[in-house]
Amino acid sequence: MVHAVHAPNHPEQKPASFTPDSRQAWVRLLLALVMGSIGGVGMWAVVVVIPVVQAEFAATRGSVSLAFTLMMFGFGLGGVIAGKITDKFGIVPAMAISIAFLGVANMLAGLSAHLWQFVAAYFLIGLGTSATFAPLMAEASHWFERYRGLGVTIVASGNYVAGTIWPPLINAGMEKIGWRYTHFGIALVCVTLMTMLVLVLRAQMGDDKVRNHANAAPPRVNLRLSTNTLTVLLSIASISCCVAMAMPQVHIVAYCGDLGYGVARGAEMLSLMMACGIVSRIGSGYLADKIGGIPTLLIGALAQGFALVFYLFFDSLSSLYLISAMFGLFQGGIVPSYAIIVREAMPASEAATRVGIVIFASVFGMSFGGWVSGIIFDATGSYAAAFANGVAWNALNVGIVLTLLIRSRMSSVKTGPNFAT
Repeated sequence: MVHAVHAPNHPEQKPASFTPDSRQAWVRLLLALVMGSIGGVGMWAVVVVIPVVQAEFAATRGSVSLAFTLMMFGFGLGGVIAGKITDKFGIVPAMAISIAFLGVANMLAGLSAHLWQFVAAYFLIGLGTSATFAPLMAEASHWFERYRGLGVTIVASGNYVAGTIWPPLINAGMEKIGWRYTHFGIALVCVTLMTMLVLVLRAQMGDDKVRNHANAAPPRVNLRLSTNTLTVLLSIASISCCVAMAMPQVHIVAYCGDLGYGVARGAEMLSLMMACGIVSRIGSGYLADKIGGIPTLLIGALAQGFALVFYLFFDSLSSLYLISAMFGLFQGGIVPSYAIIVREAMPASEAATRVGIVIFASVFGMSFGGWVSGIIFDATGSYAAAFANGVAWNALNVGIVLTLLIRSRMSSVKTGPNFAT
């Protein structure tokens, strides 16, 4: 009987009860999706308020667009930091820090007396938003094996669910209570709802908070490239695709205002774009589970370039609704594909950090693309050149991804424990 006292000395055996692709994995995934849908507000609020803030501070379009640039920089940098925290301490502490930043930063944005204060607040909002994307995708990739691609893209869809539900709500808030009080409301919603969700996730995960990767399966795809080299190539590709992606996503609201259709129409187009992006993201995850991350990424990149070209030739109200829907449907799966490729071709123990680095590159591309599009508009008085700039960057992305696909086809599918370390 005295020997029974030794049983509590092995609590680390409890996480073994978790099974990838199980019902518990799908419950965790649902919680992650909802958190991403709420916490992703920062990426879309700034897009809607750009015209109003520009008017209040009597600033240029390029100057106000800097808020989006700094928000995306914070989003990317925060993704790397939160990824490190997730790899070492688990996703729950990373999310708790994210919630704190979102609450404080949105309050500061609403209190801004000068444009530079508004811009700085959005840098902090980006830091807060970061844990709801790359770290959550990386964490979800450990919950699934058979449906890994689908799981990752469902989590990533939270960002687009946010883009679907938040712009109309923020626009309505601006009309009724002004953009400042709307930011106060965002802070309250994020802190309250996300805290409850994180507590539920923590209870769901139990002792399984920090994952042991000692017995993780080796990478599935052999590109015959070191982890660092592949990270650099994926980062360059993600910058290129996101410079192209930024033009419609960041400036569609302002573009519609310039054409005389009104900010509300632009917000509707952005919401439609994100709604179609949800379909694209989930569909790309299903496709990636069938054909792999690299071919899925190439398909998305080619389709995005195709949609961008249409913006160059059509600007009627009906055509912009149609093209925006098409753009969302085509490009939604691109960014999550990078996370899938990281999990296919790199060690599991570095997943959150490596995904964070590549996503940092992608958001740098988004922030640079949003800013440079505003600069091009200020210089030319038109968005035509900005759309052409996006098409050129998209072509660079296609070239890199095609090169990776060729390497994967040339290499025999041999993976082992010594690969990509």
